[in-house]
Amino acid sequence: MSYISKFLPLLLLILSTFTNAETINKINVEGLDTVSRGTVLNYIAIEVNDDVDIENLKIAYKTLLESELFSKVDLSLKEGILSVSLIENPTIKYFEINGYEEDEVLSEKIVLDIQNNFDFNIGRIFVQRNLDNLKKQIKTLYELNGFYSHKIDIEQELDSKNRIGLSINIEENARSLIGKFNITGNDFFDSDELIELFDMGEPDFFLLNYFTENDNFDKRKFEAGIQSLISKYTSKGFLDVKILESSVKLDRETNKLKIDISISEGPQYRLGNVKFTGEKLNFSESYLRSFIEIKKNDFFERAILVKNLENINRLFQDKGYAYSRVDSSVEKKENTLDLLISLDPNYQIYISRINISGNFKTQDDVIRRKLKLSEASIYSKTEIEESINSIKRLGFFSNVKYDIKRLANSPDKADIFIEVTETKTGELTLGLSHSNATGASVTAGISQNNILGTGNTLNAKISNSSAVKELSMYFKDPYFNKQSHSISYGFFNRSLDASNIDTSSYKIDESGVLMGYGIPISRYSDFFAEAKIASIDLNCGLDLKNTYEISDCSETKDLDIPISLTYTFNSLNDNFFPTDGNFNSLKSIISIPVSDYKYLKFEVNHKSYYPVLNDKTFKFSTRANLASGYGNDDLPFFKRYFEGGSSSIRGFDFNSLGSKYSNDKPKGGEFSFVSTLGVASPTDIIGIDNANMRLIGFLDAGTITDKFSDFGLDDIRSSVGVQFSWLTPVGPIGLHIARPIIKKNSDSTQSFSFELGTSF
Repeated sequence: MSYISKFLPLLLLILSTFTNAETINKINVEGLDTVSRGTVLNYIAIEVNDDVDIENLKIAYKTLLESELFSKVDLSLKEGILSVSLIENPTIKYFEINGYEEDEVLSEKIVLDIQNNFDFNIGRIFVQRNLDNLKKQIKTLYELNGFYSHKIDIEQELDSKNRIGLSINIEENARSLIGKFNITGNDFFDSDELIELFDMGEPDFFLLNYFTENDNFDKRKFEAGIQSLISKYTSKGFLDVKILESSVKLDRETNKLKIDISISEGPQYRLGNVKFTGEKLNFSESYLRSFIEIKKNDFFERAILVKNLENINRLFQDKGYAYSRVDSSVEKKENTLDLLISLDPNYQIYISRINISGNFKTQDDVIRRKLKLSEASIYSKTEIEESINSIKRLGFFSNVKYDIKRLANSPDKADIFIEVTETKTGELTLGLSHSNATGASVTAGISQNNILGTGNTLNAKISNSSAVKELSMYFKDPYFNKQSHSISYGFFNRSLDASNIDTSSYKIDESGVLMGYGIPISRYSDFFAEAKIASIDLNCGLDLKNTYEISDCSETKDLDIPISLTYTFNSLNDNFFPTDGNFNSLKSIISIPVSDYKYLKFEVNHKSYYPVLNDKTFKFSTRANLASGYGNDDLPFFKRYFEGGSSSIRGFDFNSLGSKYSNDKPKGGEFSFVSTLGVASPTDIIGIDNANMRLIGFLDAGTITDKFSDFGLDDIRSSVGVQFSWLTPVGPIGLHIARPIIKKNSDSTQSFSFELGTSF
């Protein structure tokens, strides 16, 4: 109903009746069916004996129309009698939406939401305006998802009881795919580079496009791409960039979309003068300017400037100014930009209290000793972040977060709140288990990296399997004294039947004691020394009798005293799923000359993680092992390295790589290395928080050889695959699927594996 038609009756009334106020003697209401007389009187707010003028009638008329209860309203006033004539809007008898394909654009849930949001439930008053708006929204939803050739037909059925039935019939037709995508006016960036910002475009090669669906148009992605395009230009100094045209046109004959974007780049600005205003503290202007990587007359790059300003702000925050602000503005001068940086340090903050919560098992001291700052000290953003990373590296918590809150009555003081979420750090075992390495086993023991919440490690085990029989105990205190020195000790008695773990057939009984001591070198590094004294009883199988290991099998050798020295550097920001930092370890093992076995080992391990593509993490890791005998002795064959399996080159059987004996059992080798490239992405399964889940694509490569001098490129094995890792409340689990891409015909492969205790 148009504006004129709505108010025409009232206009005629005004022209044909009085100009002064008139007293109401009687009110007549006609045309009511479902709406009560009292409801109408409440809306018009006029009663008998009221003096009514033109303004009163205008308000009454407008109020009745806006109630949306009536499709027509007439008011007349004659000789003190106010007559109200109404036609009620119908009530809804039924409402349905037909013809849509579930989850293409609409779903049952979306339809139900539409029905509720636009008030189309059975028995409600029908309002034409709501139906018009509903049609517009459905049209918008389809166009947002690229269905430009859809049709919407609405059938209305009005019965004799003033009830209306509504059927919305949708003909979706095929999705309108992108045929052409043109960007013009761009000189600085290539068109293909700009189109990539839209996460859609012209179709890829037809087989690839089946999976990528690159030509599917999505209006939300299109609008986001426009903003990304503008940001890309402004980040490179094109502050006057404009979108002259942005159109999406449908060719109805082909049902293809043509996208045209016209750009005016404008000039690329260079950096002019840099000025600082506000409180510089004790920093000189030249020192602050050194944080700005863009030099005078260089092209202006916003992304670099944002990072530089963050570094200046962190400089202030590390001096205690937790709430400092560093803002910037630019002044255009021809093709240059003068940069004005305002500094507002605010108050220097002292830490009042450090509150720790969520640690139901772990003692407070275990967490507090990892903190790089203390109560009453000056706040430092870097120190608190490094403290959080140090707590994460403990491996006791699946999540660690912090917050800082200024005290209301002391603006120069703040409390720090650290909240941890504990994860499983060990297990009690009693019963039967199975391992790919050792077979079926009867086991009883405890393995705990945070025993009784003290941060100490205790591993005690009694095990009996076809391959291994073991009685052992190991204890480590990482904070043995106030200087953060560590101490460890333990004993072991172990019998191994190697023929049951896919290596050569020998049996070895080993028992002894060990003791270690460690000292910190820096914030990220420490040095650890360990000595072991072991008695060894070796019995060789027939497959070893005709090999060069005969000296180990025939002579009486029972004393093994190795000493290991390990340097470790760890700056990872998390124990389970790091996204930044490095881990390096260098380990040397030497059996001292009084040992019956004389050998040397060198083991190098490196891992590095880099954040990429917003929430992705790139990993590179490599480890190399080298061993040899000395003093005219060969390396004991049972001290060799073995490769292949879930913790090595995935896609190959456990310990299967390298040369083999005549019975096809692997020999192992004195030299091995394994490298991995991987990209991890948070993932979400059935709505579970993805913070503790990762989907990882990886490439493994490595080799193992009898001697280092035997190494050749033809010895390398490689595989690719996908791994899923999940840090559950009961500990980390993982599974991977791998496919060898470089292998030999004699290699044993394994495509799938499930692991406990895995990480990225």
